Amino acid sequence: MIQNINEVAKEKAQGIFDWFAEIMNFGLFNLGDSKLTIGLLLTLILSFLVLFVGAEWIRKLIVNKILSRYQLDLGTRRSIGTMVKYFLILAGIFSILQTNGLDLSAFGILAGAVGVGIGFGLQNITNNFISGLIILLEQPIKEGDRIEVGDVSGDVIKISARSTMIVTNDNISIIVPNSQFIDSQVINWSHNDRNIRFNFPVGVAYKEDPQKIRQILLDIAKNNSGILNLPEPDVLFDEFGDSSLNFNLRVWTSEYINRPKVLKSQLYYEIFRRFKEEGVEIPFPQRDLNLSSGFEKLINKG
Repeated sequence: MIQNINEVAKEKAQGIFDWFAEIMNFGLFNLGDSKLTIGLLLTLILSFLVLFVGAEWIRKLIVNKILSRYQLDLGTRRSIGTMVKYFLILAGIFSILQTNGLDLSAFGILAGAVGVGIGFGLQNITNNFISGLIILLEQPIKEGDRIEVGDVSGDVIKISARSTMIVTNDNISIIVPNSQFIDSQVINWSHNDRNIRFNFPVGVAYKEDPQKIRQILLDIAKNNSGILNLPEPDVLFDEFGDSSLNFNLRVWTSEYINRPKVLKSQLYYEIFRRFKEEGVEIPFPQRDLNLSSGFEKLINKG
């Protein structure tokens, strides 16, 4: 009795196994000399999932653990990590396809079809992808940089295969195609380091002593915590204007690289306060009106 029950159970288990194997071996379509079955498709999906997750894990390991031991800034580390990730994914895709016995010659036909598609409608996508690789290799920009491209100004927070994400001072994310960084002029405020110099014009009346004005402006700059002591701030006597003596206050900062208007406002508030305290006159434009003799006679007649 027990033996019969075991035999029935084995037969049922064998039937389920055969049914499952039949489903896994069910052919969907052919790829060259290879047949794509449901089992192979599931294997490919699982393999690609492991590949992409593993490549991303390795990228983070390289950026946060390995390269952090060296004197490399965060943007450079992330660029290297992204290039390694792309290489692992590309090599892994070919390895998975070959390991599972797929006929890669069929993908040559597919690549040809994709090439035709690129010729007709995917030029921009291909251009942006290649531009992204050039950006990662040459590093004209990198994550963390303060840049201006076209009418967009902000901090680079992510460089992907097709586009770059920039966040403005208003916390607005702008997605810029990578090709724009190759084809257009790009201003990178922090390409070498995070220290930049700003120039702020200041005008005073002709009666004021230039040396006094210079000393007031330097005192204001040195008392601002956001301005660097080295390089030192300085003041240039810029020109004799139409109605004012014009000076140029030049300061270095790394804190306000993405907020120049905030620093300008701080300095101008303090300059106005100090000028009022010191009795320094801030001029306004003056214009002389000269009346011709003929026009004067016309007025006198009237």
